[in-house]
Amino acid sequence: MRVLVQRVSSASVSVGGEVVGEIRPSGQGLVALVGVTHSDDAALARRMAEKLWTLRILDDERSAADLGAPVLVISQFTLYANTAKGRRPSWNAAAPRPVAEPLVTAFADALRGLGATVASGVFGADMQVALVNDGPVTVMLELNDS
Repeated sequence: MRVLVQRVSSASVSVGGEVVGEIRPSGQGLVALVGVTHSDDAALARRMAEKLWTLRILDDERSAADLGAPVLVISQFTLYANTAKGRRPSWNAAAPRPVAEPLVTAFADALRGLGATVASGVFGADMQVALVNDGPVTVMLELNDS
């Protein structure tokens, strides 16, 4: 599982011109772009949620857990693009929808279970993401059991 995290001052995701998820923190929040690969499971999704929730990337080395910062979770299979050969990315490492969708949901649910306010996009939809990156701060989280 890969999660590309951006520290933001605001963010929203729209589908078909309609906002389906939005965070407007009083200070800072996080956007989490979540990619899933074939070997990922629910336990890993929970560990990634815990890592994100306690990651000290907000002002004064504080975490979202410290501040109650909201998180916008968006599925992002392109995080598993393989660009080693040619000019066309391969998506072979990205898990198919029946594997990935429940794990993105498990990640968001785990964040909620930790106390996070979570908004989300629509899995598999053509989404437009708008955000104001604060810093800018962008960090790649990746855990695996192999």
